[in-house]
Amino acid sequence: MSENLLEVKDLHVQYNTDDAVVYALNGVSLNLKEGEKLGLVGETGAGKTTLALSVLRLLPKVGQIASGSISYKGEELLDKPESYMLGLRGRRVSMIFQDPMTSLNPVKSVGDQIREVLDLHFPQLTKEAKNEKVDQMLQLVGIPASRKNEFPHQFSGGMKQRVVIAMALISQPELLLADEPTTALDVTIQAQIMALMGQLKDRFNTAVLLITHDLGLVAEFCDTVAVIYSGCIVESGTVEDIFSGKNNHPYTKGLIGCIPDLSKDEDRLHPIPGHMADARTLPSGCPFADRCANAMDKCRKERPEAFSEGTHTVFCHLFDNMRGGV
Repeated sequence: MSENLLEVKDLHVQYNTDDAVVYALNGVSLNLKEGEKLGLVGETGAGKTTLALSVLRLLPKVGQIASGSISYKGEELLDKPESYMLGLRGRRVSMIFQDPMTSLNPVKSVGDQIREVLDLHFPQLTKEAKNEKVDQMLQLVGIPASRKNEFPHQFSGGMKQRVVIAMALISQPELLLADEPTTALDVTIQAQIMALMGQLKDRFNTAVLLITHDLGLVAEFCDTVAVIYSGCIVESGTVEDIFSGKNNHPYTKGLIGCIPDLSKDEDRLHPIPGHMADARTLPSGCPFADRCANAMDKCRKERPEAFSEGTHTVFCHLFDNMRGGV
């Protein structure tokens, strides 16, 4: 068996719309070990959510996994029948979807929706045992068990997110895919949610793939980081590798440069100029070339190869003279 819990290799995903083919993921590879917290960061439209949906094979009808491999504990998921995936989803691999407002059924109580996970995956449990587990999980996420018979509209945004987390974790999964779990939450609730996820991760040894554009969350919560741009991983490594400021990809430098520095007196922020490349027409070279101040002719013609130092990997032509035998 592989030492990695999840392995994604050279994954290509496209959306076949009536107007055009959208190339959402273009050769993505990443690994996640048991109990590891991996942050996947990038701008909106970079392919973060598509990657998570591909792992669970929940792409919309127009979505197609064109090539590549997704293996879980050494088993290839792309070859498994739908019946196998039904047993995997929500039991061994759970997902916190981006918007809790649309993830919950408005006509069912939150307790019923959490208990539905147990009905599907633990039919051998008695009704009393299931209700007890629901009560325990609600209390664990900071919601009184007495509120389990209430409906989603009776909860605030932060409380809905806690309900979604309770649904994702009640089966004690081995892997949690958290897609922007703190979007639209205020800073105080955001901190509480992340602290809660950290506690639950420690309690159940659950590996976490945190999908976000918030580098502050990644620095505080994650062990490793993968930076994705236009459906390509452009840099990966430990949190120290990424935030040390040494040998970063220009895109990563741009993301870090967008973060306000309260120690400096500056009038304006420093956004990355330009827009992400059109996913319908893939460039032949580096997808970031048109926005990069350091771009060379080579960058627009050839895809960069990996430059690695220990746990740190960067895909950029700026490191060609340092690559050597790598």
